[in-house]
Amino acid sequence: MIDSHTHLDSCERPDAELVAAAEAAGVTRIVTIGTSGASCRAALAAAEDFPQVYAAVGRHPGEATGFDDADLAELQALAAHERCVAIGETGLDYYRDHAPRADQRRAFEAQLELARETGKALVIHTRAAEDETLELLEDRAEGLKVILHCFSMPARIEQCLAHEHWWFSFAGNLTYAKAHELRAAALRVPSERLLVETDSPYLAPQPVRGTANEPANVIHTARALALERRVPYGELEAQLERSAAAAFGW
Repeated sequence: MIDSHTHLDSCERPDAELVAAAEAAGVTRIVTIGTSGASCRAALAAAEDFPQVYAAVGRHPGEATGFDDADLAELQALAAHERCVAIGETGLDYYRDHAPRADQRRAFEAQLELARETGKALVIHTRAAEDETLELLEDRAEGLKVILHCFSMPARIEQCLAHEHWWFSFAGNLTYAKAHELRAAALRVPSERLLVETDSPYLAPQPVRGTANEPANVIHTARALALERRVPYGELEAQLERSAAAAFGW
């Protein structure tokens, strides 16, 4: 099983314990995500320390205040690391508005072009900004591998599915009782474009809800997804591993 999106540096336990617990649960690869300069460096350090761990480097929309050429140069240098498999997470977050919207968009556009330059997947965060996020991707991301992290746009599933190089990553909220529309959307996604994630330490799946999430818990989301799609867990596991390999290029 693959955890396609976690934040090891934000989790409560040390990286070594998190990785060991994930391995014991059958999680063979983990992608830890950078959201700022410091967390990108921490992600790459974890990827250097553990063969199961890979890194994505980016500037989260909430960290985009004042994004400039120096920030982009830093990301370019970090993205050259051999253990970096994706750019992001990046995108637009108009729910919290922790950064000016113009800065969020500037950082988003810069990282989109960095993904094009490097040939690496672009990891997207969007919240309360679906229209503008999709408009920008449809206008600027042609030919890029795009991963819709913590997919949360079930009403736009058909629009997103129209883009053959877009992947759909589902997090622990898929398992929540009221997530009927999200589970229905997950049924529409072809297996070769499907991913699961924890977004640790956030969004713990239902069996462990109320606790700090961690990569080992991705199996709960995968089991719920296998049940929803009416396929054996082992079959879904193999499908997800192939999908992740195509998205991240390992």
